[in-house]
Amino acid sequence: MDEIDRKLLAILQESVTLSIAQIADRVGLSATPCWKRIQKLEASGVITRRVALLAPEKVGVGLSVFVAIEAGDHTPEWLERFAQAVTAMPEVMEVYRMAGEVDYMLRVAVADMADFDLFYKRLIAAVPIRNVTSRFAMERIKHTTSYPLHRSAFRDRSQPDEGGEE
Repeated sequence: MDEIDRKLLAILQESVTLSIAQIADRVGLSATPCWKRIQKLEASGVITRRVALLAPEKVGVGLSVFVAIEAGDHTPEWLERFAQAVTAMPEVMEVYRMAGEVDYMLRVAVADMADFDLFYKRLIAAVPIRNVTSRFAMERIKHTTSYPLHRSAFRDRSQPDEGGEE
């Protein structure tokens, strides 16, 4: 990937509603090479999908809960069962396996405390868990889906690559 790809990714992380012509103009390419680069970024798995981002409070799930889980078991079978359970729960927005005192961290989106209580009961019924600690967000101060795109991760087109080509 090079600087043009970095610019493409920055633009696409902000909005995928721009036309290919508009994107191409912003990165200094014509439409066809721009479209081919986007397709290559998708095929290589750099771009995993294109989605619409919603305002959670506008769709009835304005309460964010961070759920820390200590597993009671550390077997592959438990992990598989846990992964299947949380993957099937639409309230679970993200799941991370952690290092440290907490084994797993979930970000959950629910309507209110009663909705979370129903989620919690389904969660603890799905797999045996040693401990569950929940923290409720009072305010979302920053939210982004755009990753920082550090120049060091992209090839400098002004410098010859390792094969001596430009």
